[in-house]
This record gives sequence, C-alpha cells and structure tokens, in this order.
Amino acid sequence: MRAVMHQEFGDPAEVLTVEDVEVPQPGPGEVRVRTLLAAIHNHDLWTIRGSYGFKPELPARAGTEAVGVVEALGEGVEHLAVGQRVASGGTFGAWAEEFVARAGGLIPVPDGVPDEVAAQLVSMPFSAISLLESLDLQPGDWIVQNAANGAVGRMVAQLGKARGVNVIGLVRRTAGVAELAAHDIDRIVATDTDDWADQVRAIAGDAPIKVGVDSVGGKASGEVMSLLAENGVLVVFGAMQSPTMEISSGDVIFKQATVRGFWGSTVSRTMPAEQRRALFGELIQRISEGSLTLPVDTVYSFDEVRTAAAANFEPGRSGKILLRP
Repeated sequence: MRAVMHQEFGDPAEVLTVEDVEVPQPGPGEVRVRTLLAAIHNHDLWTIRGSYGFKPELPARAGTEAVGVVEALGEGVEHLAVGQRVASGGTFGAWAEEFVARAGGLIPVPDGVPDEVAAQLVSMPFSAISLLESLDLQPGDWIVQNAANGAVGRMVAQLGKARGVNVIGLVRRTAGVAELAAHDIDRIVATDTDDWADQVRAIAGDAPIKVGVDSVGGKASGEVMSLLAENGVLVVFGAMQSPTMEISSGDVIFKQATVRGFWGSTVSRTMPAEQRRALFGELIQRISEGSLTLPVDTVYSFDEVRTAAAANFEPGRSGKILLRP
C-alpha cells in the first residue's frame, strides 16, 4: 500500500514523499482502517518540521485524522464491525491507504454525515468544544480570540454562539472580515486598522471580556491580553507566528491576569469517557442543525501532498485541505 512519508524534518512542501509500505496488521484492541479522506492540520505540518510537542523517529509517516472503513478487527474488538465507517482524530500515520488505530479511539460515523465532514470531525471540532468547555463560561459572557479565520477560530465562534457565549474574533487582514461573514460569523475585527482595539471595545460595550485565546504568539499575545478585564484569563492555544509571547507585565500585574496553556491531545486523553461522549454528541447535533459548519477548500491526491501542504498556509482559504488516497 502507499503512505505519505518523510525521511528528514523540514518544510513539508519539500520533504514529503509517497512510498510503498507493508499493509499493517491490527493487534489486540486495534482496527485496520481503509482511508477515504484525511485532513491536513497545522500540527501535522509542524510535526513534519520537527517543531511540535511530538517528534517521531525517522523515517516517519504523517497525518493524524481521517475517515475510513473498517477492514480488519484485532483480537477483543467487539463494538466495531468490518465495513463500518469510522473517524479517527489521533492516529499517527493516517495519511496512508490503510492505517491501524486503537479501537477505543475511533468514532462511528452516522450515515447522514458526509465523508468531507467526517474527515475533520475529531481533532479541530473536539479541540474547539473542549476549549469552550474548559473555560467555564456562562451564556452572555464575552471572550476574544485571534486567528479567528482559522479552523478552530471559526468553530469556537460558531459553538460559542450556539451556547450563548459572545465571541469577538481578531484577524490580521481586513479581507478576513468578509470571508468570515460568508460563514455567518460576525463580531470580527481586523488588526491591520489603527483603531482595531477601539472597535473591539465598542462591540463588547461595558461588558468585561473574561477570556482571551491566543493562537498566534509574538506581539499578538499582548494584543489579546490588553483587551481582557480584571482577573481575565489568557489561554495559549497555539503559536502560528512566534514561539515567544510578548506580553506587558503591567497588564498581567494590574489586571491580576492568569496565563495558561491548552493542548487538545492531552485534554482529550485525560477527559472522562462520559464527558467525551457528551461533547461528541453535541458536535453531531450542531452539525446536523447547521450551527457548526466544516467547509472544505480543496481535496488533493496523495501524489499532490507537497502542493496540499503549501496550500494549507495560503491566506483566504474557504475551508479545510483534505487528502484522498
């Protein structure tokens, strides 16, 4: 079978290859899945660069999320069946014609959910809803986030609205405001304007902004912190621009602010099973009712994986980049 590989760490648009490898066999408690579609996430590409929290041994496979069909069951697997469609959001090496995953980590996909949605159902949507769940927000509360036009940013806005939470989004390009409006996402402010902070405060009015979510790093971290109310919380979700955060000590001291991190893979792994099922149930409900959308920009073949990796970071994307074997 064919799988996406890399022999060295580096720019995914330069180091990724497609190679023939042996078909994997499931062990006890595992399942072999035939891939239908796989999603490209920022963390997949950071892993290939060697700059993520997980660094595989080389040569390495790639990818972590896909939707596929169960092809074979390992010993002891009874809750899944051959031919069943499943989604996986945490299986390393998912960019392959077939992959082996823990049976307990696979999500059965309802018949009404298209492959294009199921291929991106787990990682980003579950991170977004887990993030909101962790913030202990009440209906009517206000939060602000940067990278609002990223996949997680769009989902936080949509899920927050569905839960009655007011979400203000920051984007770095004025064009991003209209792009998000096309997805029925409002309260977006572009930071390339001189009065962007005043625009944010005008939207929130007298209401305190309790939480800021930073996915960019660098000076953007400080920009989000500057908007928070007293006792506000800055949650560090990512570092798209810089691994170093530039935050005013005055904001931290005089606002008595808290800074904490959020890593979705750790949160998911340690979350009680009952809570995980409830959140996935909410995701399916939101998708079914249309309050959560998971658009796709382009689907590339494995042979086009370098082009697909480069396209992931192009501004103005309308949705996810997907791979098809």
